[in-house]
Amino acid sequence: MRYIEGYCIKKVLAIFITNNHYHLKFNLDISYYLHEGEKMINTSSRYPQRVRNELRFRELTVLRVERISAGFQRIVLGGEALEGFSSRGFDDHTKVFFPEPGSLFVPPTVTDEGIVWGEGVRPASRDYTPLYDEERHELALDFFIHDGGVASTWAVNAREGDTLTIGGPRGSLVVPEDYAYQVYVCDESGMPALRRRLEALDRLSVRPNVTALVSVQDAAYQDYLAHLDGFAIEWVVGHDEQAIDERLAQLTVPEADYFIWITGEGKVVKHLSRRFETEQFDPQRVRAAAYWHRKPA
Repeated sequence: MRYIEGYCIKKVLAIFITNNHYHLKFNLDISYYLHEGEKMINTSSRYPQRVRNELRFRELTVLRVERISAGFQRIVLGGEALEGFSSRGFDDHTKVFFPEPGSLFVPPTVTDEGIVWGEGVRPASRDYTPLYDEERHELALDFFIHDGGVASTWAVNAREGDTLTIGGPRGSLVVPEDYAYQVYVCDESGMPALRRRLEALDRLSVRPNVTALVSVQDAAYQDYLAHLDGFAIEWVVGHDEQAIDERLAQLTVPEADYFIWITGEGKVVKHLSRRFETEQFDPQRVRAAAYWHRKPA
């Protein structure tokens, strides 16, 4: 190891020469050196960190049903099974199960090799962003209401006292909140995660520079984020992928201290994220995740 100006550099990946100047490209494992004999602090904590959770299945009770916006129905859940619930990442997901009417949820067996379901007992499931209120010991799930979805149909018909089984989150990606420059791109499927993130950023003493590009089918859905008007939220009505791509091309992303988050339909996410796959961008500061996939016609 070499100590350079207070830093412990574990490996040099490459040396670039431009205009007779040498540039060193280091790997991502950099530790700050304090003093001899003291423990080094891993500054890679400035990167998103993955945290694993014990996988548990919880049967919860519907406490309240709230239509919180034109496009979203909130289901507030509670119960003793919430004890120990943890969700540290803003875009965590819980698996929500929807057994056939009249049938009971039979949890799978969790083994070292993975999750094993009994034959013919695996119910339909969907992933949802958990909005956990630790003080109230309540878990809220915001369902985007649309035609034909098993989850949407359940949420519309849910009543106080109904039960719902969830699993996870199995893990979290904990993204530092204080990146100076942050970009968020999503459609309706990612709006609950974006809402959770912006609400957290809104509580910071120093608010970062945030640009959010949100694609919605109907302008009425904008009310879901109306209380976060202190952030630069740009709306693209009609799911215009090209318009979003053009707007991303206009952004000036700094060389460091940034985070980029892109979610939505699988093919759209793949297309939009390509511009951030060059050497200019650090892959650990870019998160692209498909929240859903369009079925073939």
